[in-house]
Amino acid sequence: MIRITVVLLALSSPALAQSPSLGICHGEFALCAAASTEPTNRNIVVKGVTFREGHSVCPVLRGPSIADLGLMNGSCATPKGKVWSLFSARSKYPQAPDWKVKTAVHRAFTTTAAPGGGMSNMWSFPCVVRPTRVNGHKLADCYGPMNESPWTTTAIGAGVKIVTDAPAGAPNPVGGNIP
Repeated sequence: MIRITVVLLALSSPALAQSPSLGICHGEFALCAAASTEPTNRNIVVKGVTFREGHSVCPVLRGPSIADLGLMNGSCATPKGKVWSLFSARSKYPQAPDWKVKTAVHRAFTTTAAPGGGMSNMWSFPCVVRPTRVNGHKLADCYGPMNESPWTTTAIGAGVKIVTDAPAGAPNPVGGNIP
């Protein structure tokens, strides 16, 4: 419930010049809420702004999810073998490293300039489904911007408070800044 409240507060902030175009998708999606992120040494452009690209491995789930359709060409449809990384308020889902179903642990942290001390945003970016399941669960390779606010498409520097379900110590956790 805390995650939904934070998302709704962030999306209702009057300071959001480029707010997300919210939509509900049904079907398969990747949930990266508890994922860490590694830089790919490539860049990714989001609404005309260039960021470092990151890679996360995320479980593929099925059901309703929240999307920023503005980043998805206005549609929940994906090509075969791909899914979108979307938001869900699920409290239990497969998590690394063993990909067993665990209860999500919500936490906040402050970004730093140290390696791994940043964050990443995978929300509404494409993922490639892996061909092999782990512990019976589908996984996907997801790619998105590092240190980018999911609410405003602006850069996030050191000293910004972020919410995530990734465990403490996970490098560059997937999350969102608290407005």
